[in-house]
Amino acid sequence: MNQREIKALISLLDDEDHEVSQHVEGKILSLGGNVIPFLETEWEESFNPIVQRKIEELIHELQLSIMIERLQAWKNGGGLDLLEGLWIIATYHYPDLSMEKLRTSIEQLYYDIWIQFQEEMNAVDQVKRINSIFFGTMNFAANTKNFHSPSNSMINVVLESRRGNPITLCVIYLLIARKLGMPVYGVNLPNLFVLTYKSDKTQFYINVFNRGIIFSKTDIDHYIAQLNIKSKDIFYQPCTNLEIVQRVLRNLILSYEKTSEQEKIREIEKILKSTLDDQDDN
Repeated sequence: MNQREIKALISLLDDEDHEVSQHVEGKILSLGGNVIPFLETEWEESFNPIVQRKIEELIHELQLSIMIERLQAWKNGGGLDLLEGLWIIATYHYPDLSMEKLRTSIEQLYYDIWIQFQEEMNAVDQVKRINSIFFGTMNFAANTKNFHSPSNSMINVVLESRRGNPITLCVIYLLIARKLGMPVYGVNLPNLFVLTYKSDKTQFYINVFNRGIIFSKTDIDHYIAQLNIKSKDIFYQPCTNLEIVQRVLRNLILSYEKTSEQEKIREIEKILKSTLDDQDDN
């Protein structure tokens, strides 16, 4: 469809006949994300609040579809780039967010640590060196004041504010550690996301939410015992990038449950479901 035809369609959004307006909405949605710039132009030029509201809803619906398509393509491609997965989630709130801007931010953090990093140090000392910079001069810290804020799941916000929840802080830390050549991975503990340093000879754990404190398998044993739940292998071993993204989405659902934003809960559940295989427990 050309711009004139799209413009004619949009003019019917406030048609008094409900069936007509519904048909028009369906037709616009079928055009896909390419129609968004036309909708934005029409919103700016419209003086009809009903049409403006419907355009806003249509743009949001289209952006949601784009996000789900991106996430499924990322998953089907093996979920290799963790930063890309977190970028896709952040586009839920920030649809115009630049992936390259995020990548540049991570590169800068990596460089600022790399110039003070020594590869010949043992693993524990390497982590302690990262900790001294990450939580020191870089000033990253746990967002304990607004722990359940949805912003804590938005990596762009955490990179700017230097405050986040366990999983977003872990992701940023992990991305830097990986660039430094360290075998660092995410670990899905109940109620807490942590990292593990795992090589052929060494394995220990890092609690990034608690300023990078180092702990052992025995500490996890005690933690699981305190929770009074059955121990599972996943509590000790690396998880996949896809599992990290799914946990971020589950955190977002919890955030919106705290504020009773039912529509957002439904949307994030839909996004999460698009990443799950039929046999997965959702």
